[in-house]
Amino acid sequence: MSTRQYAVITGASSGIGAATARLLAKNGYYVIAAARRTEMLKALAAQDSNIEPYTLDVTVQSDVDGLAKHLEGKPVSILINCAGGAFDGDSVNDSDPEIWKKTYDINVVGSVRMVKAMTPIMLKFGEGHIVMICSTASHRVYENGGSYAAAKFAEASLVETLRLELNGQPIRVTEIAPGMVKTDEFAVLRFKGDREKAAKVYEGVTRPLVAEDVAEAIRWSVMLPSHFNVDALVIRPLAQAQVHKVYRQPL
Repeated sequence: MSTRQYAVITGASSGIGAATARLLAKNGYYVIAAARRTEMLKALAAQDSNIEPYTLDVTVQSDVDGLAKHLEGKPVSILINCAGGAFDGDSVNDSDPEIWKKTYDINVVGSVRMVKAMTPIMLKFGEGHIVMICSTASHRVYENGGSYAAAKFAEASLVETLRLELNGQPIRVTEIAPGMVKTDEFAVLRFKGDREKAAKVYEGVTRPLVAEDVAEAIRWSVMLPSHFNVDALVIRPLAQAQVHKVYRQPL
């Protein structure tokens, strides 16, 4: 890259976001690693001088506005919306509507805030790429996953809408939809800290995807030539044929 381009990554304190920050920094990008947990961001930034920590909550508009001001005039060419998550494993009838609101606010509205903040900066730079980390739950529902699937379906709709609205502008829009990815926090957070219950999600799957696998898919997408757009990329471990069909023996 002739100009050191900036990549903004939300949800960068752990999991897919942190793995992507490390990989893009290694490939020459200056990474703004944004998330709520400052100490974890500092530890991440200590690993590579191309990573800058920035404390940010995507559900707080003033935080997002502050980031936009911080990046004004900078060569921001990539936004990767990793901030998100699932916060329950309940049936619709047993679920808490407040959890639905929280899930939607972080996964969907937070992404909208970031898109609105970063798109004008990208247009001033002259090119850009918006990557939304969705899920196979963006495309297929499953029992006890209603709040998360609803939010991820909405996020996938956001991607489709953006691509139509930005047609004719030099900004690519990509959905990355991972299936089963074993990270330290996702399932644990979903089951409110119950590590035994979280472990059952991956039980018997000897080779699940990990955060670094998803990061590689993101890196490949953003480092393609600027005329080459990956609309949507669904990635799963070999053991997972569909959301509900998983081979739980050595493979």
